[in-house]
Amino acid sequence: MAKNRITDELKAEIAGFQKNEITEFHIYSRLARRTKHPSNARLLSRIAAEERAHYDFWKSVSGMEVKPSRFKVFKYYWLARLFGVTFGVKLMERGEAGAQAAYARVARAVPKARQIQKDEERHEHELLAAFDEELLRYVGSIVLGLNDALVELTGALAGLTFALRNTRLIALAGLVTGLAASLSMAASEYLSTKSEGESEGKSALKSAVYTGLTYVLTVVLLIAPYLLISEYVLCLAVTLTLSVLIILAFTYHTAVAKDLPFVRRFLEMAGISLSVAVLSFGIGTVIRLVLGIEV
Repeated sequence: MAKNRITDELKAEIAGFQKNEITEFHIYSRLARRTKHPSNARLLSRIAAEERAHYDFWKSVSGMEVKPSRFKVFKYYWLARLFGVTFGVKLMERGEAGAQAAYARVARAVPKARQIQKDEERHEHELLAAFDEELLRYVGSIVLGLNDALVELTGALAGLTFALRNTRLIALAGLVTGLAASLSMAASEYLSTKSEGESEGKSALKSAVYTGLTYVLTVVLLIAPYLLISEYVLCLAVTLTLSVLIILAFTYHTAVAKDLPFVRRFLEMAGISLSVAVLSFGIGTVIRLVLGIEV
């Protein structure tokens, strides 16, 4: 390696590499200390050590000390803690889209840059292949609870809104419907997972809990406007908006964590939920007019 070949422009890029490496070292180290699963902790610790070694190498090239980005450490650590390590790491790697071109430029003067780039790519693959994360194992159960709650309850609330036109009655009917459906879905998921022999390390009880809790939380969020707002049409509008936002957030999470297409899945899920709501609105209006019910 000839230091005289390293221009000021390359040195600035190397300093950027250093900052990324030391930042990721702190993120992986903190996650390793807080991870209870022994094999996960070992994997995170090893990746952290490699990130530190990369930083030390770049430091020997640049001759500079570079501090980590405290904001990124805080941001990605808590994203990983709240939404899963796989999600946090994948999101972090997405933020480094221009790194490949930068490594190629630096590699002309520092050949070892190519190996470091390969190490960085290997870290992501190792995490996806070997990281044992409960949230991802039960994502199917969560999707089941979320999908059913969104489709069934947005439809039910749309129908009830124009049939009853009383926010308190709508909230009561929606809550009873939602809670009963959550128990039914949890029981169905328990029996379904049990009949499959609890494969892939999944527990039937945990599958049922994830499905039921996801359903209940979605029910509470969708019914909340009817308990806080007196105008029933506005309540429905807020509920439908919340429904789309919940779909947006969850679809984005699974798209990042599992490398799935985001836009297509979001449009599909939102389209189904809103279509059922529109149909239910029509049904509720027709039933009210046919039966002549005024509340």
